Amino acid sequence: MIVIRLDRVLADRKMRLNDLAALVGISNVNLSYLKTGKVRAIRFTTLNAICKALKCQPGDILEYTEEESEEGSEE
Repeated sequence: MIVIRLDRVLADRKMRLNDLAALVGISNVNLSYLKTGKVRAIRFTTLNAICKALKCQPGDILEYTEEESEEGSEE
């Protein structure tokens, strides 16, 4: 599962969501959906603009974690 860590990067940069939305050129609502993980996809152009505005790498914003299976983990 991919987890969005945009809130952490924003806090590190002491930047508000509204400021980032203005820099990137997308609505506060769409950026908020991204921040809370309510999106299923992100365009590379949007990711590029976010990384440029925050001076970060995509890996600073996106994190992969193992999903637990519904039946529990198999070992």
